[in-house]
Amino acid sequence: MPAVEVNHIVKSYADRVVVDRLSFSFDQGEIFGLIGPNGAGKTTTIRMVMDIIKPDAGDITVLGERLSEDTKNRLGYLPEERGLYRKLTVIDTVLYLASLKGMERYPAEERADYLLKRTGMLHHKGKKIEELSRGMGQIIQFIVTIIHDPELVVLDEPFGGLDPVNTELLKEMIVELRHRGKAIILSTHQMNQVEELCDRILMVDDGRAVLYGNLEEIKSRYKSNSVIVSAGGDPGQIRGVSEKRAHRGYVELVLDGSMTPDQVLKELVGAGLSINRFEVATPSLNEIFLRSVGKNHE
Repeated sequence: MPAVEVNHIVKSYADRVVVDRLSFSFDQGEIFGLIGPNGAGKTTTIRMVMDIIKPDAGDITVLGERLSEDTKNRLGYLPEERGLYRKLTVIDTVLYLASLKGMERYPAEERADYLLKRTGMLHHKGKKIEELSRGMGQIIQFIVTIIHDPELVVLDEPFGGLDPVNTELLKEMIVELRHRGKAIILSTHQMNQVEELCDRILMVDDGRAVLYGNLEEIKSRYKSNSVIVSAGGDPGQIRGVSEKRAHRGYVELVLDGSMTPDQVLKELVGAGLSINRFEVATPSLNEIFLRSVGKNHE
């Protein structure tokens, strides 16, 4: 049973279609990347999954059922628009929001102390939210998202305002959630984070699906007809290679289609070269994104 299953959802405002017949699903223990340019419909899609707004058409099931108030307590949502009670202390904020998710006081205090310690925020627990930096506030927002141990965690731009150290910390904790079998929706503009973390992606543009599926399979579909080589010496003329492109630290060999990458590798070894690196050139997710939607935003 998928953790989330979305079938042909549509959402319009006035005469503009914001989400146009989107369908996708993903399982427990997966990180699902929802990506696209500004205004593509990502946040609207998330809000429909969370039952904050209703689709005009289509069907959504979360954790095997349509969302009810009981089901919502099994979800954690970090919205793009942050909002904590600025006059409350950190610990009072965390405990109050945990109580809204049905947690009893004692287990909430234990869990809060663990998460505050895990994130290096324990010595700030008595401070008011307004005394925290933007990045520290973001960490507290993440803590209140997962305090009740939700089965589905929805993260909309979770890395905004974080320094590199806290970005890595958050990524570690997201991966830990996946290892514990949680389902995670990750929406972010930072393609490198999606590429590093996600198992499956949905790329949307103008409310429609552009790419959907397993990330590695998508990257494989977009791989180029070239290989990257770092070797001790100049490869010279190699059969099956139509062009050589020099880069810093490596050479890109463009294949002419007459030989496979394995055959080219044999040619290189046969030429007596010491091969330090050899791989089929695969585009980054950012390159795929630009190829897929960039032409629509020129």
